This record gives sequence, C-alpha cells and structure tokens, in this order.
Amino acid sequence: MPTGRTYDIVLFGATGFTGELTAHYIARNSPAKLRWALAGRNKAKLETVRAKLAAIDPALAEMDLLTADIGDPESLKAVAEASRVVITTVGPYVNFGDALVAACAEAGTDYVDLTGEPEFVDSTYLRHHARAVETGARLVHCCGFDSIPYDLGVLFTVDQLPAGVPVTVNGYVRASAEFSGGTFHSAITAFSRLRASAKIASERRKAEGKPKGRKVRGLTGKPHFEKDARAWVLPAPTIDPQVVLRSARALERYGPEFSYGHYIAVKKLPMAVGLVGGVAALFALAQVPPARNWLLNRKKPGDGPTAEKRARSWFKVTFVGEGGGKRIVTEVAGGDPGYDETAKMLSESALCLAFDELPETSGQVTTAVAMGDALTKRLVAAGIVFSVLES
Repeated sequence: MPTGRTYDIVLFGATGFTGELTAHYIARNSPAKLRWALAGRNKAKLETVRAKLAAIDPALAEMDLLTADIGDPESLKAVAEASRVVITTVGPYVNFGDALVAACAEAGTDYVDLTGEPEFVDSTYLRHHARAVETGARLVHCCGFDSIPYDLGVLFTVDQLPAGVPVTVNGYVRASAEFSGGTFHSAITAFSRLRASAKIASERRKAEGKPKGRKVRGLTGKPHFEKDARAWVLPAPTIDPQVVLRSARALERYGPEFSYGHYIAVKKLPMAVGLVGGVAALFALAQVPPARNWLLNRKKPGDGPTAEKRARSWFKVTFVGEGGGKRIVTEVAGGDPGYDETAKMLSESALCLAFDELPETSGQVTTAVAMGDALTKRLVAAGIVFSVLES
C-alpha cells in the first residue's frame, strides 16, 4: 500500500448515477479519518455532487475536487499519484477505462471498479498486470454485483467444506431489479464486441497459463429445473464464473480439483423462455450499427431507477457445494443489486484495500484473492447476508 499520498481514496465518476450513489455511501459510512476527493472532467457537476454530500456531512463542503479527463493522461497520472486507492464508475470501461488502469498500475496505486465487461478485464490483464506486479498496485475489477456475491459467496461455501479434496460448487442467481442507462450501454457494447472479446480472452489464456498440480474448470450445464434452486435454471455466460474460476486457480483452498457452474434461476418456464428470447434479440440488434444506436438511445447514461424502485429490489444467490463427502447449501442475499448494493460493495472494497490487514498481493487480482474474508466481514456488517442454509 503506497504511503505519503494526499488522499486515501479518490472517486472518479461521481457525477454519474452509480458514482453519485457511491459518493453518498462513502459520506455516510466512512471512518472520520478518511481523506478522500472527487475527480472528473466537469468541475461544475462535481460541485453539485459535493453540495449534496455536505448535506450528509457538513465537513465535506470543503472536500477537494480534482479535474481529470480520460483523454488527458497527465491528469490521470496526477490523480493516481495523489491517492492510495482509486475508484472508478466510468463505463463502458472498454471505451473509457484503460487509461486510468494504466495510470494506477504505473503509480503503484490500488484500483477498483464495477465493470462486468470480460474484454476490458482481459485486455487490462495483458496490458497492465505485469507493471502492477512490479509497482505493487492491486488492480481489482468487478467490485459490484458483478462479481462480488459470486466470488466471495463461493469462497464462503468452500470454507465450509473439507480442505484438500475435490470440490464442486453450483451457483443459482435470482434477482428483481431495474437497469440504469450506464449498465445498459455497457451490456449492449459488450454484445457488439463478442469477436474481439473472444480474441482477447484467448490471448489471456495463453499468457496466464494453468495452475500447476491442480485442475480448475467451469461447468456448462443445460437449461433445466433444479430442485436445489426450486426454479428453472439457465447457464449464465457472464463474467461472474470467470472471476470465480480465477480465484480458484489462485487459491489452493479450493482443492486439487475445483468445478463451478453458474446459472440464472427463474420460477416459471415461460419466464425462462422469454428471458432467452429477449437476450437473443438484444444480441442480434447489437450487431447492426443502426439498430445498436437505436437501442443505446432508448436509455441514456446517468438515468437510473428511483429510490422507491430500488427499495423494492433484491437479489439472492444460492450455492450448492460438495466435497469430501460433505454437502453444503449457502446463500448470499441483499437489496437492490445493481445500484444500492453495488455502491456498497464498491465502497467497502476501496475501504478494505485502504485500511484492512490483507494478504500480500499485486497485479490484477480478484476480490477473493485480494481481500477475501476481510471484505466479507465488511459486507456482512453493512447488511449483506452470507448464511449457511443446509449442512
């Protein structure tokens, strides 16, 4: 962890929908000793956010505002060199994220984001992991609903099973929530770039290699009714299982052989069919530039669900783990997944990196590898539930 920095945390993107929620969470829940600042390209908008934060804590009326732009590497360098941890909520990350990761890797500054974009994560590994290892920077992507509930949920599940034995875990995701404009734009952008994403993923696999003496694999099941989830389940080819498997490759606690399957769970078959059809339609439209632009204009970045809608939202992830003759069922659950809980997870990740005693790691690492139980304890204290249902 770098010392002698002006700030413990700098939040980049506080004028966006999720960024402002993150700023509000930090204002309400950070320790009094926290030294933090907001960064962005539009100072007037930053001043508006600061005024809202001052209503939560009057001391924040004088908090520093840093002018920085993704198109200005020197401004990003200044932000990275001034802070111990940088948070960014500026997406789509494949378009706007790389320069800030580069600045943090070069400055030895810890970095967290809430991306769910596989191409971005793989490309930053190839470009910046090695330099971050040299400087000691911890580059931790996917610190929101993508992918903390799964990454830490599987770690929590594995910890309930015997050590040193083959382990299989299946995760079943249920949620009720509404997307923001920024999330929608990131998803459509990812759909439109699957070929590029596959190419980068292949390059990463070659560069990264496999763990020695251990086997880690993803399970690709078929849609079916799953009694453990009490729902119809569909394989979910999101970034989440990729993150879980990276943690498993890095941590011997996952056993000599580890397998993970990741599924979306829905109660009724017509809903499952409709979900598959809806995703297929979005994917097809995203391949055609005029149709893609039409989709992107339906929902603008910065738009998001109201506080009332977020209050009615929720998520639950059920994990079924087996190993060494033992079977365990666990659950990770919380409120609005995409925004309120994501802002919480992102903020607590940054605070964990800034203040907690953690394992020595560097480079691009997952939340389970970088923070593990320390972050789980923070999230439990903040109201996210990690529980054992059956053992």
